[in-house]
Amino acid sequence: MEARNSAERKPHAVLIPYPVQGHINPLFKLAKLLHLRGFHITFVHTEYNHKRLIKSRGHNALDGLSDFHFETIPDGLPTTDEDADVTQDIVSLSKAVRENLLTPFCNLLARLNHSATPVTCLVSDCGMTFTLQAAQELSLPIVIFPPASACSLLAAMHYRTLFDKGLIPLRDESYLTNGYLDTKVDWIPGMKNFRLKDFPDFIRSTDPNNFMVEYIMEVADNMHKASVIILNTFHELENDALNALSSMFPSLYPVGPFPSFLSQSPQNHLASLGSNLWKEDTWCLEWLESKKPKSVVYVNFGSITVMSPEQLLEFAWGLANSKRPFLWIVRPDLVIGGSVVLSSEFVNETSDRGLIASWCPQEEVLNHSSIGVFLTHCGWNSITESICAGVPMVCWPFFADQPTNCRLICNELGIGIEIDTDVKRKKVEKLVNELMTGEKGKKMRQKVMELKKMADEDTKPGGLSYMNLEKVISEVLLKQN
Repeated sequence: MEARNSAERKPHAVLIPYPVQGHINPLFKLAKLLHLRGFHITFVHTEYNHKRLIKSRGHNALDGLSDFHFETIPDGLPTTDEDADVTQDIVSLSKAVRENLLTPFCNLLARLNHSATPVTCLVSDCGMTFTLQAAQELSLPIVIFPPASACSLLAAMHYRTLFDKGLIPLRDESYLTNGYLDTKVDWIPGMKNFRLKDFPDFIRSTDPNNFMVEYIMEVADNMHKASVIILNTFHELENDALNALSSMFPSLYPVGPFPSFLSQSPQNHLASLGSNLWKEDTWCLEWLESKKPKSVVYVNFGSITVMSPEQLLEFAWGLANSKRPFLWIVRPDLVIGGSVVLSSEFVNETSDRGLIASWCPQEEVLNHSSIGVFLTHCGWNSITESICAGVPMVCWPFFADQPTNCRLICNELGIGIEIDTDVKRKKVEKLVNELMTGEKGKKMRQKVMELKKMADEDTKPGGLSYMNLEKVISEVLLKQN
Protein backbone atom coordinates (compact mmCIF):
# COMPACT_ATOMS: atom_id res chain seq x y z
CA MET A 1 0.00 0.00 0.00
CA GLU A 2 2.83 2.37 0.84
CA ALA A 3 4.34 1.80 -2.63
CA ARG A 4 1.04 2.75 -4.24
CA ASN A 5 0.81 5.95 -2.19
CA SER A 6 4.35 6.79 -3.20
CA ALA A 7 3.44 6.27 -6.87
CA GLU A 8 0.36 8.46 -6.48
CA ARG A 9 2.49 11.26 -5.13
CA LYS A 10 4.65 11.28 -8.27
CA PRO A 11 3.38 13.94 -10.69
CA HIS A 12 2.14 12.43 -13.95
CA ALA A 13 2.26 14.65 -17.05
CA VAL A 14 0.49 13.62 -20.26
CA LEU A 15 1.97 15.28 -23.35
CA ILE A 16 0.28 15.31 -26.73
CA PRO A 17 1.80 16.82 -29.90
CA TYR A 18 0.09 17.73 -33.16
CA PRO A 19 0.88 14.51 -35.08
CA VAL A 20 3.65 15.61 -37.48
CA GLN A 21 7.41 15.29 -37.05
CA GLY A 22 8.14 18.99 -36.55
CA HIS A 23 5.65 19.17 -33.68
CA ILE A 24 6.54 15.82 -32.10
CA ASN A 25 10.27 16.57 -31.72
CA PRO A 26 10.15 19.67 -29.47
CA LEU A 27 7.39 18.31 -27.24
CA PHE A 28 9.39 15.10 -26.87
CA LYS A 29 12.38 17.16 -25.71
CA LEU A 30 10.13 18.90 -23.21
CA ALA A 31 8.91 15.50 -22.01
CA LYS A 32 12.52 14.54 -21.32
CA LEU A 33 13.11 17.78 -19.40
CA LEU A 34 10.05 17.11 -17.23
CA HIS A 35 11.12 13.50 -16.69
CA LEU A 36 14.51 14.74 -15.49
CA ARG A 37 12.63 16.84 -12.94
CA GLY A 38 10.80 13.87 -11.46
CA PHE A 39 7.65 13.56 -13.59
CA HIS A 40 6.05 10.32 -14.67
CA ILE A 41 5.57 10.86 -18.43
CA THR A 42 2.93 9.59 -20.84
CA PHE A 43 3.59 10.67 -24.43
CA VAL A 44 0.62 10.30 -26.79
CA HIS A 45 1.03 9.40 -30.46
CA THR A 46 -1.62 8.73 -33.07
CA GLU A 47 -1.81 5.09 -34.16
CA TYR A 48 -0.48 6.09 -37.60
CA ASN A 49 2.67 7.67 -36.15
CA HIS A 50 3.03 4.86 -33.62
CA LYS A 51 3.37 2.41 -36.56
CA ARG A 52 5.90 4.70 -38.23
CA LEU A 53 7.98 4.92 -35.05
CA ILE A 54 8.07 1.16 -34.68
CA LYS A 55 9.06 0.84 -38.34
CA SER A 56 11.84 3.43 -37.99
CA ARG A 57 13.20 2.55 -34.55
CA GLY A 58 12.30 -1.11 -34.00
CA HIS A 59 9.68 -2.90 -31.93
CA ASN A 60 11.34 -2.08 -28.60
CA ALA A 61 11.54 1.65 -29.34
CA LEU A 62 8.34 2.46 -27.49
CA ASP A 63 8.95 0.23 -24.51
CA GLY A 64 10.16 3.33 -22.67
CA LEU A 65 11.04 3.27 -18.99
CA SER A 66 8.87 2.37 -16.03
CA ASP A 67 7.97 6.06 -15.65
CA PHE A 68 8.22 7.23 -19.29
CA HIS A 69 5.80 5.42 -21.53
CA PHE A 70 3.80 5.82 -24.71
CA GLU A 71 0.10 5.62 -25.52
CA THR A 72 -1.81 5.90 -28.78
CA ILE A 73 -5.16 7.23 -29.94
CA PRO A 74 -6.77 6.79 -33.39
CA ASP A 75 -6.93 9.82 -35.68
CA GLY A 76 -9.98 8.48 -37.54
CA LEU A 77 -8.37 9.01 -40.96
CA PRO A 78 -8.49 6.27 -43.61
CA THR A 79 -5.21 4.50 -44.30
CA THR A 80 -4.75 3.18 -47.79
CA ASP A 81 -1.24 1.82 -47.39
CA GLU A 82 -0.17 -0.21 -44.36
CA ASP A 83 3.44 0.72 -45.02
CA ALA A 84 2.85 4.45 -45.55
CA ASP A 85 5.88 6.41 -44.42
CA VAL A 86 4.92 9.97 -45.23
CA THR A 87 3.54 12.95 -43.36
CA GLN A 88 -0.26 12.96 -43.57
CA ASP A 89 -2.09 15.75 -45.35
CA ILE A 90 -2.16 18.79 -43.04
CA VAL A 91 -5.73 19.85 -43.86
CA SER A 92 -7.05 16.31 -43.28
CA LEU A 93 -5.09 16.06 -40.03
CA SER A 94 -6.38 19.40 -38.76
CA LYS A 95 -9.96 18.38 -39.55
CA ALA A 96 -9.37 15.11 -37.69
CA VAL A 97 -8.09 17.06 -34.68
CA ARG A 98 -11.32 19.05 -34.66
CA GLU A 99 -13.68 16.15 -35.18
CA ASN A 100 -12.15 12.86 -34.05
CA LEU A 101 -9.71 13.16 -31.18
CA LEU A 102 -11.50 14.53 -28.09
CA THR A 103 -13.36 11.33 -27.17
CA PRO A 104 -10.42 8.89 -27.55
CA PHE A 105 -8.18 11.32 -25.66
CA CYS A 106 -10.65 11.62 -22.77
CA ASN A 107 -11.03 7.82 -22.74
CA LEU A 108 -7.25 7.48 -22.51
CA LEU A 109 -7.07 9.96 -19.62
CA ALA A 110 -9.85 8.09 -17.79
CA ARG A 111 -7.94 4.82 -18.20
CA LEU A 112 -4.68 6.40 -16.99
CA ASN A 113 -6.50 7.82 -13.97
CA HIS A 114 -7.27 4.25 -12.89
CA SER A 115 -3.58 3.29 -13.05
CA ALA A 116 -1.08 3.32 -10.17
CA THR A 117 -0.07 6.88 -11.16
CA PRO A 118 -3.12 9.04 -11.92
CA VAL A 119 -2.73 11.99 -14.30
CA THR A 120 -1.92 15.26 -12.53
CA CYS A 121 -1.37 17.65 -15.49
CA LEU A 122 -1.44 18.03 -19.28
CA VAL A 123 1.01 19.63 -21.71
CA SER A 124 -0.54 20.13 -25.14
CA ASP A 125 0.54 21.35 -28.54
CA CYS A 126 -1.55 24.43 -29.33
CA GLY A 127 -2.74 22.73 -32.52
CA MET A 128 -4.58 20.08 -30.50
CA THR A 129 -7.53 22.37 -29.94
CA PHE A 130 -9.61 19.84 -27.98
CA THR A 131 -7.23 19.45 -25.02
CA LEU A 132 -8.42 22.56 -23.18
CA GLN A 133 -11.91 21.03 -23.04
CA ALA A 134 -10.47 17.73 -21.81
CA ALA A 135 -8.49 19.51 -19.08
CA GLN A 136 -11.56 21.45 -18.00
CA GLU A 137 -13.74 18.32 -17.82
CA LEU A 138 -11.16 16.56 -15.65
CA SER A 139 -10.09 19.64 -13.64
CA LEU A 140 -6.47 19.22 -14.70
CA PRO A 141 -3.92 22.03 -15.00
CA ILE A 142 -2.77 22.41 -18.61
CA VAL A 143 0.17 24.13 -20.28
CA ILE A 144 -0.22 25.06 -23.95
CA PHE A 145 2.85 24.79 -26.16
CA PRO A 146 3.04 26.39 -29.62
CA PRO A 147 6.09 24.67 -31.21
CA ALA A 148 6.90 27.85 -33.11
CA SER A 149 8.88 31.05 -32.83
CA ALA A 150 7.44 33.91 -30.79
CA CYS A 151 7.47 35.90 -34.01
CA SER A 152 5.31 33.46 -35.97
CA LEU A 153 2.93 33.04 -33.03
CA LEU A 154 2.54 36.81 -32.87
CA ALA A 155 1.86 36.90 -36.63
CA ALA A 156 -0.72 34.10 -36.37
CA MET A 157 -2.48 35.93 -33.52
CA HIS A 158 -3.22 38.73 -36.03
CA TYR A 159 -4.80 36.62 -38.80
CA ARG A 160 -8.25 37.75 -37.72
CA THR A 161 -7.20 41.41 -37.87
CA LEU A 162 -5.83 40.91 -41.39
CA PHE A 163 -9.19 39.42 -42.31
CA ASP A 164 -11.15 42.25 -40.65
CA LYS A 165 -9.01 44.88 -42.41
CA GLY A 166 -9.71 43.25 -45.78
CA LEU A 167 -6.05 42.41 -46.39
CA ILE A 168 -6.99 38.74 -46.75
CA PRO A 169 -8.23 36.73 -48.58
CA LEU A 170 -6.41 37.74 -51.77
CA ARG A 171 -8.73 39.07 -54.48
CA ASP A 172 -7.41 36.75 -57.15
CA GLU A 173 -4.40 34.59 -58.06
CA SER A 174 -2.51 37.54 -59.56
CA TYR A 175 -2.06 38.93 -56.04
CA LEU A 176 0.47 36.16 -55.41
CA THR A 177 2.84 37.63 -58.00
CA ASN A 178 1.88 41.28 -58.59
CA GLY A 179 3.71 42.72 -55.59
CA TYR A 180 0.68 42.78 -53.27
CA LEU A 181 2.43 40.46 -50.80
CA ASP A 182 5.08 43.20 -50.35
CA THR A 183 2.40 45.33 -48.62
CA LYS A 184 3.86 46.59 -45.35
CA VAL A 185 2.18 45.61 -42.10
CA ASP A 186 3.53 48.18 -39.67
CA TRP A 187 0.76 48.28 -37.07
CA ILE A 188 1.63 45.18 -35.04
CA PRO A 189 3.85 45.88 -32.01
CA GLY A 190 6.87 43.60 -31.95
CA MET A 191 6.92 43.04 -35.73
CA LYS A 192 9.20 45.59 -37.35
CA ASN A 193 9.29 46.04 -41.13
CA PHE A 194 6.99 43.09 -41.77
CA ARG A 195 5.21 42.51 -45.08
CA LEU A 196 2.27 40.24 -45.87
CA LYS A 197 4.73 37.76 -47.43
CA ASP A 198 6.44 37.45 -44.03
CA PHE A 199 3.30 36.05 -42.37
CA PRO A 200 2.76 32.30 -42.07
CA ASP A 201 1.78 31.54 -45.63
CA PHE A 202 -1.71 30.12 -45.11
CA ILE A 203 -2.92 33.70 -45.78
CA ARG A 204 -1.87 33.36 -49.44
CA SER A 205 -5.33 32.19 -50.47
CA THR A 206 -8.22 33.62 -52.47
CA ASP A 207 -10.77 31.50 -50.57
CA PRO A 208 -12.74 33.47 -47.94
CA ASN A 209 -13.46 30.14 -46.22
CA ASN A 210 -9.94 28.71 -46.42
CA PHE A 211 -9.86 25.91 -43.86
CA MET A 212 -6.30 26.48 -42.64
CA VAL A 213 -6.89 30.22 -42.10
CA GLU A 214 -10.00 29.36 -40.08
CA TYR A 215 -8.10 26.69 -38.17
CA ILE A 216 -5.23 29.07 -37.28
CA MET A 217 -7.78 31.65 -36.09
CA GLU A 218 -9.42 28.95 -33.97
CA VAL A 219 -6.02 28.04 -32.48
CA ALA A 220 -5.39 31.74 -31.78
CA ASP A 221 -8.77 32.10 -30.03
CA ASN A 222 -7.91 29.01 -27.98
CA MET A 223 -4.64 30.61 -26.88
CA HIS A 224 -6.65 33.29 -25.08
CA LYS A 225 -8.32 30.55 -23.02
CA ALA A 226 -5.00 29.04 -21.96
CA SER A 227 -3.85 29.87 -18.46
CA VAL A 228 -0.17 29.26 -19.27
CA ILE A 229 1.76 29.28 -22.57
CA ILE A 230 5.37 28.22 -23.01
CA LEU A 231 7.64 28.74 -26.01
CA ASN A 232 10.83 27.07 -27.23
CA THR A 233 12.75 30.33 -27.52
CA PHE A 234 14.68 32.81 -25.39
CA HIS A 235 14.61 36.55 -24.81
CA GLU A 236 17.83 37.51 -26.59
CA LEU A 237 16.58 35.78 -29.73
CA GLU A 238 13.11 37.35 -29.95
CA ASN A 239 12.89 40.14 -27.42
CA ASP A 240 10.45 42.42 -29.32
CA ALA A 241 8.00 39.63 -30.20
CA LEU A 242 8.12 38.21 -26.67
CA ASN A 243 7.44 41.60 -25.12
CA ALA A 244 4.45 42.09 -27.43
CA LEU A 245 3.10 38.61 -26.66
CA SER A 246 3.57 39.15 -22.92
CA SER A 247 1.19 42.10 -23.06
CA MET A 248 -1.41 39.78 -24.65
CA PHE A 249 -0.66 36.78 -22.40
CA PRO A 250 0.56 37.63 -18.89
CA SER A 251 1.42 33.96 -18.25
CA LEU A 252 3.68 33.39 -21.26
CA TYR A 253 7.10 31.93 -20.59
CA PRO A 254 10.04 31.42 -22.95
CA VAL A 255 11.68 28.19 -21.71
CA GLY A 256 14.07 27.39 -24.55
CA PRO A 257 15.98 26.53 -26.48
CA PHE A 258 15.41 22.87 -25.62
CA PRO A 259 18.60 21.60 -27.34
CA SER A 260 20.73 23.75 -24.99
CA PHE A 261 18.68 22.62 -22.00
CA LEU A 262 19.15 18.94 -22.77
CA SER A 263 22.83 19.22 -23.72
CA GLN A 264 23.48 20.55 -20.21
CA SER A 265 21.35 17.89 -18.47
CA PRO A 266 22.48 14.41 -17.44
CA GLN A 267 20.14 12.17 -19.44
CA ASN A 268 21.97 8.93 -20.25
CA HIS A 269 18.96 6.85 -19.22
CA LEU A 270 16.86 8.70 -21.85
CA ALA A 271 19.32 8.25 -24.72
CA SER A 272 17.48 5.25 -26.16
CA LEU A 273 14.22 7.20 -26.44
CA GLY A 274 13.89 8.92 -29.81
CA SER A 275 11.13 10.62 -31.78
CA ASN A 276 12.16 10.40 -35.44
CA LEU A 277 9.46 8.88 -37.66
CA TRP A 278 11.98 8.02 -40.39
CA LYS A 279 14.82 5.57 -39.92
CA GLU A 280 18.02 7.47 -39.14
CA ASP A 281 21.11 6.88 -41.25
CA THR A 282 23.82 7.09 -38.58
CA TRP A 283 26.58 6.13 -41.02
CA CYS A 284 26.66 9.80 -42.09
CA LEU A 285 28.29 10.62 -38.72
CA GLU A 286 31.21 8.32 -39.60
CA TRP A 287 31.43 9.98 -43.02
CA LEU A 288 31.65 13.42 -41.37
CA GLU A 289 34.65 12.23 -39.34
CA SER A 290 36.76 12.25 -42.51
CA LYS A 291 36.00 15.90 -43.29
CA LYS A 292 37.88 19.04 -42.24
CA PRO A 293 36.41 21.36 -39.56
CA LYS A 294 33.60 23.62 -40.85
CA SER A 295 33.99 22.34 -44.43
CA VAL A 296 30.67 20.53 -45.00
CA VAL A 297 27.34 21.94 -46.22
CA TYR A 298 24.48 20.17 -44.43
CA VAL A 299 21.22 20.20 -46.43
CA ASN A 300 17.87 19.20 -44.95
CA PHE A 301 14.44 20.58 -45.91
CA GLY A 302 12.60 18.98 -43.00
CA SER A 303 9.71 16.53 -42.88
CA ILE A 304 7.05 18.27 -45.03
CA THR A 305 8.76 20.41 -47.69
CA VAL A 306 8.34 19.17 -51.26
CA MET A 307 9.83 20.53 -54.46
CA SER A 308 9.59 20.10 -58.21
CA PRO A 309 12.10 17.93 -60.10
CA GLU A 310 13.47 21.18 -61.58
CA GLN A 311 14.08 22.71 -58.15
CA LEU A 312 15.79 19.52 -56.98
CA LEU A 313 18.06 19.72 -60.01
CA GLU A 314 18.99 23.36 -59.31
CA PHE A 315 19.87 22.56 -55.70
CA ALA A 316 21.86 19.51 -56.80
CA TRP A 317 23.99 21.37 -59.34
CA GLY A 318 24.36 24.39 -57.06
CA LEU A 319 25.87 22.08 -54.45
CA ALA A 320 28.00 20.29 -57.05
CA ASN A 321 29.32 23.53 -58.52
CA SER A 322 30.21 24.94 -55.09
CA LYS A 323 32.91 22.22 -54.94
CA ARG A 324 32.18 21.87 -51.21
CA PRO A 325 31.64 18.57 -49.39
CA PHE A 326 27.93 18.17 -48.62
CA LEU A 327 25.58 15.92 -46.66
CA TRP A 328 22.11 16.08 -48.21
CA ILE A 329 19.04 14.54 -46.60
CA VAL A 330 16.65 13.46 -49.36
CA ARG A 331 13.37 11.96 -48.11
CA PRO A 332 11.61 9.47 -50.41
CA ASP A 333 8.69 11.94 -50.76
CA LEU A 334 10.77 15.10 -51.31
CA VAL A 335 9.86 15.48 -55.00
CA ILE A 336 6.28 16.32 -55.99
CA GLY A 337 4.53 13.47 -57.77
CA GLY A 338 7.41 11.08 -58.12
CA SER A 339 10.61 9.57 -56.83
CA VAL A 340 13.90 11.40 -56.49
CA VAL A 341 16.10 10.92 -59.54
CA LEU A 342 19.61 12.40 -59.67
CA SER A 343 21.57 11.93 -62.87
CA SER A 344 24.62 9.70 -63.12
CA GLU A 345 26.49 12.84 -64.23
CA PHE A 346 25.70 14.50 -60.88
CA VAL A 347 26.57 11.34 -58.93
CA ASN A 348 29.92 11.01 -60.75
CA GLU A 349 30.70 14.69 -60.26
CA THR A 350 30.10 14.60 -56.50
CA SER A 351 30.96 11.01 -55.49
CA ASP A 352 34.21 12.07 -53.81
CA ARG A 353 32.64 14.82 -51.70
CA GLY A 354 28.87 14.31 -51.43
CA LEU A 355 26.73 11.99 -49.34
CA ILE A 356 22.97 11.59 -49.75
CA ALA A 357 20.98 10.02 -46.90
CA SER A 358 17.24 9.55 -46.36
CA TRP A 359 17.17 10.85 -42.73
CA CYS A 360 19.67 11.50 -39.96
CA PRO A 361 20.06 12.43 -36.28
CA GLN A 362 20.08 16.15 -37.08
CA GLU A 363 21.34 17.54 -33.78
CA GLU A 364 24.35 15.22 -33.80
CA VAL A 365 25.08 16.26 -37.38
CA LEU A 366 24.79 20.00 -36.69
CA ASN A 367 27.05 19.69 -33.66
CA HIS A 368 29.72 17.84 -35.62
CA SER A 369 32.89 19.90 -36.01
CA SER A 370 32.92 19.40 -39.81
CA ILE A 371 29.62 21.24 -40.43
CA GLY A 372 30.10 24.78 -41.73
CA VAL A 373 26.71 25.80 -43.17
CA PHE A 374 23.11 24.57 -42.90
CA LEU A 375 20.87 24.84 -45.98
CA THR A 376 17.42 24.71 -44.37
CA HIS A 377 13.68 25.17 -44.91
CA CYS A 378 13.56 27.37 -41.77
CA GLY A 379 11.44 25.15 -39.57
CA TRP A 380 11.69 26.41 -35.98
CA ASN A 381 13.25 23.18 -34.68
CA SER A 382 15.97 23.34 -37.31
CA ILE A 383 16.66 26.99 -36.53
CA THR A 384 16.97 26.48 -32.78
CA GLU A 385 19.16 23.41 -33.33
CA SER A 386 21.38 25.35 -35.73
CA ILE A 387 21.72 28.25 -33.28
CA CYS A 388 22.53 25.86 -30.43
CA ALA A 389 25.24 24.33 -32.64
CA GLY A 390 26.58 27.74 -33.74
CA VAL A 391 25.96 27.11 -37.48
CA PRO A 392 24.84 29.91 -39.91
CA MET A 393 22.06 29.18 -42.41
CA VAL A 394 21.11 29.42 -46.07
CA CYS A 395 17.30 29.66 -46.01
CA TRP A 396 14.70 28.31 -48.44
CA PRO A 397 11.33 28.65 -46.64
CA PHE A 398 8.58 26.45 -48.02
CA PHE A 399 5.30 26.97 -46.14
CA ALA A 400 3.48 27.67 -42.85
CA ASP A 401 5.63 29.64 -40.37
CA GLN A 402 8.84 29.24 -42.37
CA PRO A 403 8.66 32.63 -44.20
CA THR A 404 8.24 34.33 -40.81
CA ASN A 405 11.20 32.45 -39.33
CA CYS A 406 13.27 33.26 -42.41
CA ARG A 407 12.53 36.97 -41.99
CA LEU A 408 13.69 36.79 -38.37
CA ILE A 409 16.88 34.86 -39.18
CA CYS A 410 17.96 36.86 -42.24
CA ASN A 411 16.69 40.38 -41.58
CA GLU A 412 16.51 40.77 -37.81
CA LEU A 413 19.24 38.48 -36.46
CA GLY A 414 21.61 38.45 -39.44
CA ILE A 415 22.58 34.78 -39.14
CA GLY A 416 21.26 33.57 -42.49
CA ILE A 417 20.74 34.40 -46.19
CA GLU A 418 17.55 33.66 -48.15
CA ILE A 419 17.35 31.87 -51.50
CA ASP A 420 14.45 32.81 -53.82
CA THR A 421 11.57 30.34 -54.18
CA ASP A 422 12.54 30.17 -57.86
CA VAL A 423 15.88 28.61 -56.95
CA LYS A 424 18.80 28.81 -59.40
CA ARG A 425 22.00 26.78 -59.24
CA LYS A 426 24.28 29.80 -59.59
CA LYS A 427 22.61 31.44 -56.58
CA VAL A 428 22.95 28.26 -54.49
CA GLU A 429 26.64 28.01 -55.43
CA LYS A 430 27.22 31.70 -54.65
CA LEU A 431 25.44 31.74 -51.27
CA VAL A 432 26.99 28.49 -50.06
CA ASN A 433 30.49 29.79 -50.84
CA GLU A 434 29.70 33.21 -49.36
CA LEU A 435 28.68 31.65 -46.07
CA MET A 436 31.57 29.19 -46.07
CA THR A 437 34.45 31.57 -46.73
CA GLY A 438 33.13 35.08 -47.45
CA GLU A 439 33.05 38.14 -45.22
CA LYS A 440 29.28 37.84 -44.70
CA GLY A 441 29.69 34.25 -43.61
CA LYS A 442 32.39 35.22 -41.13
CA LYS A 443 30.15 37.86 -39.54
CA MET A 444 27.17 35.49 -39.42
CA ARG A 445 29.21 32.74 -37.81
CA GLN A 446 30.34 35.22 -35.17
CA LYS A 447 26.74 36.34 -34.51
CA VAL A 448 25.36 32.83 -34.30
CA MET A 449 28.13 31.84 -31.87
CA GLU A 450 27.14 34.80 -29.66
CA LEU A 451 23.52 33.59 -29.70
CA LYS A 452 24.66 30.05 -28.88
CA LYS A 453 26.47 31.37 -25.78
CA MET A 454 23.37 33.33 -24.73
CA ALA A 455 21.22 30.21 -25.19
CA ASP A 456 23.60 28.21 -23.00
CA GLU A 457 23.50 30.90 -20.31
CA ASP A 458 19.69 31.14 -20.38
CA THR A 459 19.25 27.39 -19.89
CA LYS A 460 21.80 27.00 -17.08
CA PRO A 461 20.63 27.06 -13.44
CA GLY A 462 19.92 30.72 -12.68
CA GLY A 463 19.33 31.58 -16.35
CA LEU A 464 16.03 33.14 -17.42
CA SER A 465 14.69 30.13 -19.38
CA TYR A 466 15.75 27.78 -16.59
CA MET A 467 13.91 29.87 -13.99
CA ASN A 468 10.85 30.14 -16.25
CA LEU A 469 10.64 26.36 -16.58
CA GLU A 470 11.00 25.94 -12.81
CA LYS A 471 8.22 28.48 -12.31
CA VAL A 472 5.85 26.71 -14.73
CA ILE A 473 6.55 23.40 -13.01
CA SER A 474 6.10 24.64 -9.46
CA GLU A 475 3.19 27.04 -10.05
CA VAL A 476 1.20 25.15 -12.69
CA LEU A 477 2.18 21.53 -13.29
CA LEU A 478 2.60 20.70 -9.60
CA LYS A 479 -0.42 22.73 -8.56
CA GLN A 480 -2.76 20.71 -6.38
CA ASN A 481 -6.40 20.66 -7.50
